[in-house]
Amino acid sequence: MIFANPFKLKKLGVLGMNKRNVYCIGEHNDRKQYPLVDDKLKTKILAEEANIAVPKLLGTVSMQSEVRKIEKLLEGLHGFVIKPAQGSGGKGILVIVDRKDDFFFKPSGEHVTFRDIQQHISNTLSGLYSLGGKPDVAMIEELVQFDPIFDRYSFEGVPDIRIILYKGFPAMAMLRCSTKESDGKANLHQGAVGVGIDITTGEALSAVQHNHPVLNHPDTGYDFSELAISHWQNMLDLSARCYDMTQLGYLGVDIVIDKHAGPLILELNARPGLAIQIANQMGILNRFDVIDKAPTNLSAVERVAFTLKNFGKNIQLELKL
Repeated sequence: MIFANPFKLKKLGVLGMNKRNVYCIGEHNDRKQYPLVDDKLKTKILAEEANIAVPKLLGTVSMQSEVRKIEKLLEGLHGFVIKPAQGSGGKGILVIVDRKDDFFFKPSGEHVTFRDIQQHISNTLSGLYSLGGKPDVAMIEELVQFDPIFDRYSFEGVPDIRIILYKGFPAMAMLRCSTKESDGKANLHQGAVGVGIDITTGEALSAVQHNHPVLNHPDTGYDFSELAISHWQNMLDLSARCYDMTQLGYLGVDIVIDKHAGPLILELNARPGLAIQIANQMGILNRFDVIDKAPTNLSAVERVAFTLKNFGKNIQLELKL
């Protein structure tokens, strides 16, 4: 997508990288709070204390001497996820969906062995996937059994929903759908599809892949315009409560929907990117301006009510392709 000029972008309320860094992150995110979201293990512990639903933690590995004991930890597990506590951009996440004897199968059908898993965990501990290459902790989580609603819109992976919070108010949302190109990961930079979602209804608005509009999923062929996300009110409530937990004024909340447990907070991001505007075909700053005029000290429930009243597809300002 090619935008006309800076003046048009400003009129459309498009948030750029400089303003995101200086205004959204610099002014609204206290750096001392960053460890609460940069470390996924700390985030999970904090969320559980706040009674916010997250995927179940099965165990952790924090020392190289513990790696050889991983076989006992994985005993009886046929599906699980291993991820670095301080990873970013989906790096270092190993998803196992099945197990037969000594072989573990990824969503793609590729198999790995115990030795492969031990090596992956060892690499994680050494900081291969972490922010700044710092020594890390490997987290082992329960595998999310994603809601059948997404069967048509994902390829060998679990889709997630990104909700941007501004001052604790849900401001914009998108669904990230894995593709064959993205290797089953919901990462837009790797070729996943971003689907703009009406923040008030959970219905799809538009979709992009590599910043170019698409109408159908590139692998399944299903029409994105027919997509509507269930549990939407619950997801807005969960996301808004993450502000009270972290006090970060500009926050990305990533949510998955388990077919048994419902919406779960997957992770939080203190520096969420800007592609959500392209997926929604609109700038986010106009919504920030509306939120700036909202009463202060509202509860999470009241902030969600404000979003439902003031935002939606009927009043959004579209970007012209």
